[in-house]
Amino acid sequence: MTAPTRPASRAASGRVGGRAGSYPDRMSLVHAILTALNERPSSGLELARRFDRSIGYFWPATHQQIYRELKGLERDGLIMQVADDGGRGGKRTYAILDEGRDELRRWVTASEDPKHIKDSLMVRVRASASLGGDLLPEVRRHREIHARQLAEYEAIEKRDFQGELSESRRRQYLVLQWGLHLQKARLDWADAAIEQLEALEDPKGTP
Repeated sequence: MTAPTRPASRAASGRVGGRAGSYPDRMSLVHAILTALNERPSSGLELARRFDRSIGYFWPATHQQIYRELKGLERDGLIMQVADDGGRGGKRTYAILDEGRDELRRWVTASEDPKHIKDSLMVRVRASASLGGDLLPEVRRHREIHARQLAEYEAIEKRDFQGELSESRRRQYLVLQWGLHLQKARLDWADAAIEQLEALEDPKGTP
């Protein structure tokens, strides 16, 4: 498919790539949006739905955040509108430009350290060590959430990643595998924590 061509007026404006090459190497919503648009052109609403169904599992964003970044990316010459239904509130479809693809390529090969995970439940468990408190209901609730998420990932795996996969699909599958491993690990921890917390509540065991 031929890449979209930027209008000459924008090319002459001096704003092309205004932030291109100056984005930080660390992950940002900008790169998630560029990734989605590199896969296929989308409207803001379509992007929001795609985030809700896939990308948002590992990089969540509100609809307002997505629309705000789209405006900035268009202003900086990394994406452009390729369709507009016209009128107030009309559907605007965006496509990535060569400058946007260059920025995405630069970021993909950049180095970035793993992020520390913030988890308020772990802080609650730590606080309970000196304060006490019944954590079982909350740990069980978290376990249910992780079990539902794991079931959803497994359904996606069964639906979308069976049989012979292209190179692109195999790379996408790696992302899903990360989610599967993460939810399984969280379930394992929750099961172990529930068992140990139940033992602490009844140290002698129930006759």
